[in-house]
Amino acid sequence: MFKKILIANRGEIAVRVIKTCKRLKIPTVAVYSEADADSLAVEMADEAVFIGPPAPGESYLAMDKILDAIDQTGADAVHPGFGFLSENAKFPEALAKKKVAWIGPNPRAIAAMGDKLESKKLAAEAGVSTVPGFRGEIESDTQAVEVAEDIGYPVMIKASAGGGGKGMRIARSAEEVKDGFKAARNEAKSSFGDDRILIEKFVERPRHIEIQVLGDKHGNVIHLNERECSVQRRNQKVLEEAPSPFLDEKTRKKMGEQAVALSQAVDYDSAGTVEFIVDPDKNFYFLEMNTRLQVEHPVTELTHDIDLVEQMIRVAAGEKLALAQKDVKIKGHAVEARLYAEDPYRGFLPSIGRLRRYVEPEEGPMGRGRLRIDSGVREGDEISMFYDPMIAKVIGSGKDRLAAIDALNEALDRLHVEGVQSNAPFLSAVLDEADFRAGKIHTGYIAEHFPDGFAGTEPRAEQLLWMSAAAAFIHTALVQRGAQIEGRLTPPPPPGHLHEWVVILGGDAYPVRIRLPEDAVGGEAPAELWAPSLSNERLSLVSTWRPGGHLFEGELNGEGFALSFADRTEGYALRHRGFSAVALVCTPRAAELHAKLPEKEAVDTAKLVTSPMPGLVVAVNVETGQEVKAGEPLVTVEAMKMENVLRAEIDGMVKTIAAEPGASVAADELLIEFE
Repeated sequence: MFKKILIANRGEIAVRVIKTCKRLKIPTVAVYSEADADSLAVEMADEAVFIGPPAPGESYLAMDKILDAIDQTGADAVHPGFGFLSENAKFPEALAKKKVAWIGPNPRAIAAMGDKLESKKLAAEAGVSTVPGFRGEIESDTQAVEVAEDIGYPVMIKASAGGGGKGMRIARSAEEVKDGFKAARNEAKSSFGDDRILIEKFVERPRHIEIQVLGDKHGNVIHLNERECSVQRRNQKVLEEAPSPFLDEKTRKKMGEQAVALSQAVDYDSAGTVEFIVDPDKNFYFLEMNTRLQVEHPVTELTHDIDLVEQMIRVAAGEKLALAQKDVKIKGHAVEARLYAEDPYRGFLPSIGRLRRYVEPEEGPMGRGRLRIDSGVREGDEISMFYDPMIAKVIGSGKDRLAAIDALNEALDRLHVEGVQSNAPFLSAVLDEADFRAGKIHTGYIAEHFPDGFAGTEPRAEQLLWMSAAAAFIHTALVQRGAQIEGRLTPPPPPGHLHEWVVILGGDAYPVRIRLPEDAVGGEAPAELWAPSLSNERLSLVSTWRPGGHLFEGELNGEGFALSFADRTEGYALRHRGFSAVALVCTPRAAELHAKLPEKEAVDTAKLVTSPMPGLVVAVNVETGQEVKAGEPLVTVEAMKMENVLRAEIDGMVKTIAAEPGASVAADELLIEFE
C-alpha cells in the first residue's frame, strides 16, 4: 500500500478521497489555490501545498506545479479526482517518470477513451453499439453545417475532449449549428485546453444510462451495473440514481457486457464509466467513456456496498479485484442530487458569494431510508467564480426507489443555505413531481416539465397549513419572549394566553388562533392551534424550534414536517420543497389595514442590461449607437466555466457600454444602456 497520497483536485472530491485514505490510514496531501487556502480539504489533509492563483490554468491544471508539490512532500501516489488533470494522459506519463503511482487507468486507455473521436472507432471495433455521426474533426462552422445536414437534424455538437456538460450544444437548424459550434469550441478551449469538436445524431427523448466498470492490472474487468442520469439541464446532470427504473435484466446484461468488452479492448485497469444513450425501445448506443471517477459514483457505492475510491487505490497498488462478476448484486436503490450554488428562479444563473449559513442534516437514518452527504464546504466558505458551483452531493438510499427519493427530499427540507442561492427548491420540486416519481424521465425532462424555467411550485393544502402553523408558533414564541423584558409599559399576556393572528402567505390571509404553553418552545409540550380556513380540526403542534434556529421541524397532529426558516425585516421566509413564501403574522386589525396598502409599481428596467451574476466579460457584441433587435446577443459573461450570453429584451439603440472584454463584473452591475 502507498505511504502518502497527493490529491490533485479540490472541493468535494478532494474531501471524498481524503475520507477513504483516513479509513485506510494513508496520509494525504492537498494542493490548493489562493481561493482554496482555507478550504475543508486543506483542513482535513495531513499536508497542504500552495500551487498558485485561483484560475485553474495557473493552479489545478498546471501540471508542473502539481509535480513540484509531489517533490516537496514525497508523495508516492496521486489521485486525480474528476475534472482538471484526471483525463490528461500526459499527467500519468509524467508521474511514471518520477516513479509515482497514478490512481487511475493507464495512459493508453485515457488517450484512447478521452478522445471522443478515437473512442467511437474503438467502440465500434469492440462490437459496441454507436451513434451515427461524423468521425473526423470539424474545422469550421461552415463544415459543421455541412456535416449536420448530412447526418440529419437534430444533432449534438460537443467537445472531443469534453465532459461534465461543458462544450455541448443541441442544434436543430443551420443557424443553431453555427452558433453552437462557436460556443462549444470556446467552452472546450476554456475548460479543457482542446477545442476539437465532433458532431453526431441527437437521439430524441433518450435516457442517459451509464455502466460503472472496474478493472485491475491482471486483466480482470467487471461491471457494477448501471446508473441513470437522465434528469439534466444544459447537458449537466442534476439527479442520478441506481439502478435505472427503466432497464430490464436482459438490457442491463447486454449493456454491461458491452461496457466490459470495450474496457478489455483498452486494457482498462481502474474505475471508469461507459456511458450510453437509450431510446424508448431500449436500443442503446455508446456515448463516451469517462476514464475517471464519476461525480455520481456514490449511488453505485450505496447499491453495491463498495468503496470505489478504495478499489482504485488497491488496483493502483497492484492488487487483484476481490470481486468477480458473479458476486455483483444490486441492493436497494439510491438517488443523488447535485446541490449547486445557482438561482433556479433566475434561469439557474451561478450564485457566487460566502456561505453565511450552511447547515447539513446528519447522515444516517432519514425517513424510510438513509442519508449520505458528500460536501467540500463549511459555513463561512466562499463559492468562487473560478470553479464548478457544486456545494454538495446529497444522496438518499432505501430498500426501494420511493424510499430513496423520500429520504433525499426530507434531507433537502432540512438543509439550510444562506449567503448564496441554491437549487434546493428546484431539486425538491422534481423529486415531488409525478412523472419523476413514476420513473418517466428522459434527457429532455426538465425542458419538458419546466418550459418557462422555474418559478416555484403551487402550494399544496398541507404546505399552507404547515407554514401558517409554523409562522404563528414562531411569532407567538418571540412575542412571549419579548414580553419578559422588564420595564414594559403594557403588561405581558399570561402564559397559555390564546393569541389571535392572521398569517398572510402570498397575499392570502389565514386566521390562526394559538395557545403556547410556557414549555412549548423546545418541544416539551404541544401548542394548541385552530386554523379554520385550512383545517376543520383542533391541531396539536410540537416543535423543537428555538429562537435563533433556521430549521423549523414539527409534528402537526402527529405528522412530521420540516421547513427552512429565515427571519426577515418584515415577516419570516419559509420554504418547503419547491414552495417558498414570506409569512407576515399580524393582529386581525393590522391584517385589515395591510389589505388596503397600494401595490408598489415595478421599476422599468427594460432599457438596462445588467450582469446577472459576478463573472468575467468575454465579449461585447455591440457598439455605441448601434441599432439592435430583441433577442440579439449583447454581452457574453463567463462564470464557473460556463459562458452566459445576455441578449436584448427590446428593440433599441445602444446608448452606453459600461464594460469591456476582460473586465470583472459584479452581480447587477450595469453593462449596457439603451436610448
